[in-house]
Amino acid sequence: ADRAGGVSNQLDTRFGIASGAKGFTALAVMRLVESGRLSLASTARSILGTDLPLIDAAVTVEHLLTHTSGIGDYIDDGDFDEWSLAVAPSELDSTDAYLTVLDGHPQRRAAGTVFEYCNGAFVVLALIAQRVSGVRFDRLVDDTVIRPAGLTATGFLRLDALPPDAAVGYLDDGATNIAHVPVLGSGDGGIFTTAADMARLWSVCAAGSVVSPETFAEMIRPRQDAPADSSRYGLGFWLDATRPVVRLDGCDAGVSFRSRYEPATGVVATVVSNSTDGAWPVARAVAEHLDA
Repeated sequence: ADRAGGVSNQLDTRFGIASGAKGFTALAVMRLVESGRLSLASTARSILGTDLPLIDAAVTVEHLLTHTSGIGDYIDDGDFDEWSLAVAPSELDSTDAYLTVLDGHPQRRAAGTVFEYCNGAFVVLALIAQRVSGVRFDRLVDDTVIRPAGLTATGFLRLDALPPDAAVGYLDDGATNIAHVPVLGSGDGGIFTTAADMARLWSVCAAGSVVSPETFAEMIRPRQDAPADSSRYGLGFWLDATRPVVRLDGCDAGVSFRSRYEPATGVVATVVSNSTDGAWPVARAVAEHLDA
């Protein structure tokens, strides 16, 4: 968990989950939809005003949730350990601060035409959610998802002030990930959690403790095919291409994460790692066992 301090990982160690946070963002957004303050048809432009002018006026909340917005992304896929941000990671300390890195990226495709995974879309969702609610995004997630779910070890943590029970992220060369990822996450990543909290999250979502069972069923209904990832996609959640399995995945410099849920059986399996690729061999082995 902390190589410099000689601290080992434990079962209750908190790990960063990178894009696994997108499920939390989607749940927070759908809480606003259920309350009537937002709808899937709401346009980003109607809430952003003059901010991020290159986002097409046709882009809706549903497009953003399903990675079909077609907006330009502030992060390109590649070698996670080699990623560098357009600003110092320490400057990204609130969702509003992301406006500087989200701006200037032209619309890549017409909204609603193609599934194209986009981290920036979920930061835009975070901006929308906090403007509609009037609550800072990390607190909104805590108020609408984390506390209603009864998660006791989950939340956005600053990388420059990690508590003793949180794992430091490490690159392949042994360096920490502090210079590679935002100091405080937003809608696309940055939450820390435990395997136990993830098991609880799936069960309480299914039971209707965060959003209604009907809303959660809609969130994990296949809406888009993602053949490049051998998957399908709902509203903030991955779905297996052929099996009734729902997933949250995350990968970043010093972070790898997968949590899978089988709605029919309630079986949950979560693999977390504080290295860029550490989770994947175990996650594959677990999936092979469960699928068999």
